[in-house]
Amino acid sequence: MKYLDRTLRTPQENLAADEALLDWREEESGDEILRFWEPRQHFVVLGYSNRTRVEVNLDSCKKLGVPVLRRCSGGGTVLQGPGCLNYALLLKIHDDSPLTNITKANAFIMNRNRNALNSLLDGKVLIQGHTDMTLQGLKFSGNSQRRKRHFLLFHGSFLLNLDLALVEQVLKMPSQQPQYRRRRAHKDFLTNVNLPADEIKEALKRAWVAGDALKEIPKSCVEQLVKEKYSTNAWNFKF
Repeated sequence: MKYLDRTLRTPQENLAADEALLDWREEESGDEILRFWEPRQHFVVLGYSNRTRVEVNLDSCKKLGVPVLRRCSGGGTVLQGPGCLNYALLLKIHDDSPLTNITKANAFIMNRNRNALNSLLDGKVLIQGHTDMTLQGLKFSGNSQRRKRHFLLFHGSFLLNLDLALVEQVLKMPSQQPQYRRRRAHKDFLTNVNLPADEIKEALKRAWVAGDALKEIPKSCVEQLVKEKYSTNAWNFKF
């Protein structure tokens, strides 16, 4: 597996890069990839099928200058920004592998990630909901996937020291909630783990045996996706 530690200039480019990497591997195959990136500004990211006005406080976002974007995978709506560490796994789907369907893939990937984080957090990490990681019932990581025939994208974020008060301002209570949330407000449901990003990166690199650095990315595909998709209202406000 190759690793890529690269944050692109804009939120749109970073979201597009995950999809571009998936398309690239699906079309040309090649090594699996573990990517890291860290946002430089705050922005809201909707899951693929989320309804904007249901999940997002648009007035607050406009007032605060927080862009609202949409990703290519499922899951819920989140706030991204400084204090988040994002990762993406591009994994090959073999006929006899645990990645052959969504449920098995979730279990396989989340358990490996949990074991990696447990090495840093004294073995206290739990998997709750479908793909949440928690400490003492508080969520610090959410994840989702998008699948193609030969490769899948599994990506998510870790809350290191995100401004959780801002989450309350820009996100409404989610329309769909895991049972363990118990309708808690964002401030009572989320937590930061206060770990250095590099420690998590190294733990995940060891867990996924990610060795050599990836030296190229499909830049033209990223640029095209940004232009035609991730910078358009037709995509970001499609629901």
